[in-house]
Amino acid sequence: MKVLKLAIAFCFLSLPGFSQGNKKLMKQLIDDNMKFAAQQYKVLMKNVPPDSMPRSYDAGKNKVITSNTKWWCSGFYPGTLWMIYDATKDPELKKEAESRLDILEKEKTNKGTHDLGFMMFCSFGNAYSITHKPEYKDVIFAAASSLATRYRPSIQSIQSWDSSKNFKCPVIIDNMMNLELLEWVTKNGGDARFDQIAVKHANTTLKNHFRADNSSYHVLDYDLKSGTVARKVTHQGYSDESAWARGQAWGLYGFTVMYRFTKDKNYLDQANKIAAFILHHPNLPADKIPYWDFNAPGIPNEPRDASAAAITASALLELAQYAKGKEKKEYISVAEIIIQSLSSSNYRAAVGTNGGFLLMHSTGHKPGGSEIDVPLSYADYYFIEALTRYKKWYL
Repeated sequence: MKVLKLAIAFCFLSLPGFSQGNKKLMKQLIDDNMKFAAQQYKVLMKNVPPDSMPRSYDAGKNKVITSNTKWWCSGFYPGTLWMIYDATKDPELKKEAESRLDILEKEKTNKGTHDLGFMMFCSFGNAYSITHKPEYKDVIFAAASSLATRYRPSIQSIQSWDSSKNFKCPVIIDNMMNLELLEWVTKNGGDARFDQIAVKHANTTLKNHFRADNSSYHVLDYDLKSGTVARKVTHQGYSDESAWARGQAWGLYGFTVMYRFTKDKNYLDQANKIAAFILHHPNLPADKIPYWDFNAPGIPNEPRDASAAAITASALLELAQYAKGKEKKEYISVAEIIIQSLSSSNYRAAVGTNGGFLLMHSTGHKPGGSEIDVPLSYADYYFIEALTRYKKWYL
């Protein structure tokens, strides 16, 4: 009977005009998702060795794909656990989250990656916001110091990947997501220089990364000596001039976060422009789960990217906090549709399946032949974050 009620509730959620209507049904959907997430992650935790982090799942081999703690996704699993624990108060999830923080903490001194925001703020940041343990704050501060070493004054940006035969000094749009770590530390008693670095990086990205239609390139390769852009490419998208879906979501989220911390209207304007590009794109499906690239040639027979949708939903819910009128309603409405879509059997796994991951149908790196139409740890993370934000701000 409970399953039937939830199915009926979802039908009502899908009706036009729900955004102005029954929030009780949305609350029911979110609560159901959190209970489901607790069940699923107890499955997932049994499939992951104690010295590793879950990354994806190979259905053919019935095997969870894991990574070491140096992998850029290593913070999403503990971060997701903390958010689910906060919603359910399940002590088993808290214990698992704490054990994963133990193996991740050493990465706070890792100066070989720009992804310390993903790795250390999504994990220890959530842990600190829930527990207020000073030792977690210390880890976050140390990670910000490590990230700041990758700032390159000549280009006024944080270098993403290390130089290679393919790139001199690459800066990727994803890097906007790591600025939250720097800003948070400055605003919580840390070095003021971190805010300066974040602002300079955001300004350089705003200046160089975007096309006339407000879509973004994935990678800008800089010449460190001259400080100029050597070339603009879209490494994980269909082509250099295409709009890789997750890249657009990273930009939307990153500039929204930068507005939160700085109140610089230029960042808010850019976030609104990116939102308009995404939400009004003719290739965005009715369920608002984008194809892996907005310009992929085989649409509608291209893989979707649930991770891009989840990131977009979470970002829109925050951006709506700074919007008014029709714009605000549109952001909330689209976020609701994404949450509803991801909560349906089209994208949400059945209990006990999918290796324990929550969502199906994400795309990591299609041109590279990697992680195509699979669950991904960061899709789960931003889905749970979107649910958490909706319940906090709109119920």
